[in-house]
Amino acid sequence: MKSHFPATFVQLSSETEGRRAAFYLAAEEYIADALPQGSYFFTWQIPPTVVMGRNQVMHQEIDLDFCRNEGIDVIRRRSGGGAIFADEGNIMTSLITEFCPVEPLFHEYAEAVAEALRSQGAPAQVSGRNDITLEENGGKICGNAFYQKTDRCIAHGTMLYDTNPRLMEGALHPDLLKLKQKGVKSVRSRVGLLKDYLSAIDVRTLREKLRTLLCDRTVALTNEDVRHIEQLEQRYYQPDYLYGSSAHADIIRRQRIEGCGTVELHISLSGSLILDVRPAGDYFCLGDADTAFRNTLTGLPFTPDRLAQAIRQHHPESCIRGLTEEALIGLLTGKELS
Repeated sequence: MKSHFPATFVQLSSETEGRRAAFYLAAEEYIADALPQGSYFFTWQIPPTVVMGRNQVMHQEIDLDFCRNEGIDVIRRRSGGGAIFADEGNIMTSLITEFCPVEPLFHEYAEAVAEALRSQGAPAQVSGRNDITLEENGGKICGNAFYQKTDRCIAHGTMLYDTNPRLMEGALHPDLLKLKQKGVKSVRSRVGLLKDYLSAIDVRTLREKLRTLLCDRTVALTNEDVRHIEQLEQRYYQPDYLYGSSAHADIIRRQRIEGCGTVELHISLSGSLILDVRPAGDYFCLGDADTAFRNTLTGLPFTPDRLAQAIRQHHPESCIRGLTEEALIGLLTGKELS
């Protein structure tokens, strides 16, 4: 397989700096579809964002309520792999190539980025299937993912120069079993920061150095190109795509409530959206509980705050004798909310 570096750097206008992650993911697709065969590379930075893998179930991977309260954007990419948190301290990288065998491409991409970091003084090494870590302590500084289109390959990653650890820890819900197997206790303990090794280089300077180290020519996108990218971007915000529609789950919440009886809620999820909810139990009805619960909860993201907000607004519990607002919220979420 021929080398894909040095690549052609894709220059986006300054007006596109700091856009939502979906814009740059759409830019990858546009470059793959619109530009001639070859290897193209560009970098980007985004406000605080969680970027999920294509096949992940949103509410199992991230704290949606935390993200909403902290103004953290949530986006789903078209490649597989796990969820990552990125903010202005991260450099996001994108490589678009002709269609080729994935494993050699992925290895070349990771090695090229690691070598660029080593040239600046960071002890970077390729580790595992898609990570770049620090040789000294194994801290992860880059995670990468890829996917294939009909005649192109797209590889992209995140480079951790610095970050807000409180937002990172609050936003991500790691798989506890996976972390245990890796011998670590938290998301924060698994990462390393490039700023600790590249103190003389700020994040903007590092971004420019990546351009000169990995590319030897430039192509500039026009305003018309940007308009096409913005059209592609809108697909990333479609609820079925963002919240996921391929993963289905059925959840049962059951509790004996004093003065009410046993209440069961059978909840069907499509991804992280409530597809249907069916109440059951030995309670006494004061109205059409089936309709009230469906009208209140169907279509909502499966998060404690959103469920509690909907219940307090529409009061489906009024259809069941002895069921209080707080008891219903506790039943649905597994905790009391104020």
